[in-house]
Amino acid sequence: MIYFIKAVYSFILPPGLFLLLLAAASWRMWRKDRKWVALPIGSLLLLYLLSSSWFSDVLIRELEQRYSQPAVSELRGDVIVVLGAGAVPDSPDLGGLGNMSGSAESRLLAAARLSRATGLPVLFSGGQVFPDSGNEADIAGRQLRELGFAADQIIMENKSLNTEQNALLTRELMEKEGLKQPILITSAFHLPRAMEQFRRAGLEPQPFPVDYSAALNPRWYWSKLLPNGSALSLSTTALKEYLGLAALKLS
Repeated sequence: MIYFIKAVYSFILPPGLFLLLLAAASWRMWRKDRKWVALPIGSLLLLYLLSSSWFSDVLIRELEQRYSQPAVSELRGDVIVVLGAGAVPDSPDLGGLGNMSGSAESRLLAAARLSRATGLPVLFSGGQVFPDSGNEADIAGRQLRELGFAADQIIMENKSLNTEQNALLTRELMEKEGLKQPILITSAFHLPRAMEQFRRAGLEPQPFPVDYSAALNPRWYWSKLLPNGSALSLSTTALKEYLGLAALKLS
C-alpha cells in the first residue's frame, strides 16, 4: 500500500500531473491532426526523462565522479576554501537570523570537519546574490564562530555573486593573507566548473568534492521510473553545469 500511494502521488503532483496532461494532449492531437503531434509527444518524453530518478542520477553522477575525495593524509594545502550555495536572510537560527541552503550547509560542515582534522583555516566565499537572499559568508562566519572557531581560523569573502567571482575574489584574499595552495570544497556536481574557474583565476586548487547527490553504485527499483520533482530539479542542476562547462570551453 505504501508504494501504491507513492505511485499515485507521482501522477497527481507536478511534474507527473503535467505528464498526464501532455499525454492527453498528444492523444487528442493524434486523433485530430497528426501533423503537429511530434511536439507534445517530444515534450512528454523529455519531461519524463528529466523528472525520472534513474535519468537524473545518470546526468549528475557523471559530473560527481570527475574528481575523487582525497584522504586527509593526501591533502597538500594551506587553506580550505568553501563555496556558498544560497541562503535565506531572516529565517530563525540558533545564534541569530539567516540559514544557508542544504548544499551550502553540507559544504560548510565538511570544511569545519576538515579544518578540525588539519588545523587549516577556512575561507568561505559567497555574497548576497539576490535582494531577498542572505549573505552567505556572513551567515557561515557566524555559524563557524558558534562552533568554536577562532577569529584567526576564519576568512570571509562576502561579495561574490557567482563561481567566477568566487575564484577571483578568493585569489585576492589569499594574496592578502599570504596563502598559496587552496583545498577547494564544493558540491561534487559543481566541482568541475569551479575547478576550471579557479584555474582561470590563476590558482591550482586541490579538489575536495562533498555533498553528493547520486550513489556511486546505484541500485535499481521500480519507483525510480516514476516522475518526481526532486529528480527534475536535479536534472536541471546537472544541465546547468553542463551548459556552464560548455560556455567555458567556448570562451
